Amino acid sequence: MKRFWKEVAVVAEGDGWGIALDGRAVRTPQRAPLAVASAALAEAIAAEWRDVGETIAPAAMPMTGLTNAAIDLAAPDLSAFAAPVAAYAESDLFCYRDARDAALQAEQAAAWNPLLAWAEARYGVEFALTQGVLPVDQPEATVAALQDAAFAQDQWRITALTPLVTIGGSLVAGLALVERAFGADALWDAVSLDELYQERRWGIDSEAQKARAGNKRDWDNAARFLTLL
Repeated sequence: MKRFWKEVAVVAEGDGWGIALDGRAVRTPQRAPLAVASAALAEAIAAEWRDVGETIAPAAMPMTGLTNAAIDLAAPDLSAFAAPVAAYAESDLFCYRDARDAALQAEQAAAWNPLLAWAEARYGVEFALTQGVLPVDQPEATVAALQDAAFAQDQWRITALTPLVTIGGSLVAGLALVERAFGADALWDAVSLDELYQERRWGIDSEAQKARAGNKRDWDNAARFLTLL
């Protein structure tokens, strides 16, 4: 769609804030009012609309896209939207350690054990660790507690949590970022550890590096979205 507006404004919308283009309210793809409770998020969304060139490029408007998802996809059925994220409680990346490479095992332990220790203290759980990729059953109480934490998120935070968890493969990492227990960069390094280790050992794969750059962009956008709520 081509740009048709000149002025972008943040306007009062109920108890929150909306965006107006030449005085006309922006709506989501499902035609709901694009309204948020946070003035900071509204300003970030407005900035994306101001920066549009001749045509709209959705990839260049991540705060708008995440807001649309929160309103159109998450809000109508929070439990259904959260279910795929909650499922990661059964197979968190941090519970799977390398079976052969002692150096990689040591790096995994150094990076991942503190994150699991945080989750154990925060949610009163314990984790079962394994070497290799064969599934390991987590204690029922652990799965239940982590899933409850995912289902407890509101429409905004579960929307941000979704790319964080699907990109990183770790519900623990996503929850740690939502709760601001660790920084976004440190958590990205943790979920990317295996790829970066293999890159150091075997050299750079340009396609893998390109894919990781895209994932890092989406990770950073979700992390920023959380800070603006």
